[in-house]
Amino acid sequence: MSRAEFEEVVADALDQLPLPFAELLENIVVQVREAPDREMIESVGLDPRHHTLFGLYTGVPLDRRGEAYGNVLPDVVLLFRRPLLAACPGRDTLIRQIQLTLLHEIGHHFGFSDEEMHAWDDQFPGITN
Repeated sequence: MSRAEFEEVVADALDQLPLPFAELLENIVVQVREAPDREMIESVGLDPRHHTLFGLYTGVPLDRRGEAYGNVLPDVVLLFRRPLLAACPGRDTLIRQIQLTLLHEIGHHFGFSDEEMHAWDDQFPGITN
């Protein structure tokens, strides 16, 4: 799948998010990158020889912002094209995984732990049509 086709799938995944979740992305930029680099993988405590990432939140979580926080660029969620394509055999599976990845990264924006967010995966079986 080409980069342009992948970006169309990302747009479809965003369009199909339930409104309450889509609204959470209001001040977050979603960007597509080919793959995470070694430092990105290591930054979340993973071994790049054995793990990869589907997405990565970059920014200051809401629960860590103080009164002086302001005048900054929006937070960013990076989606990694190659790992997502390698893990998802079809378009529907890819859309669902992109949506789950977005929800996970939005969770980081709100300060949730990985353990709290892993419990969400089964709670969103009908996230796509």
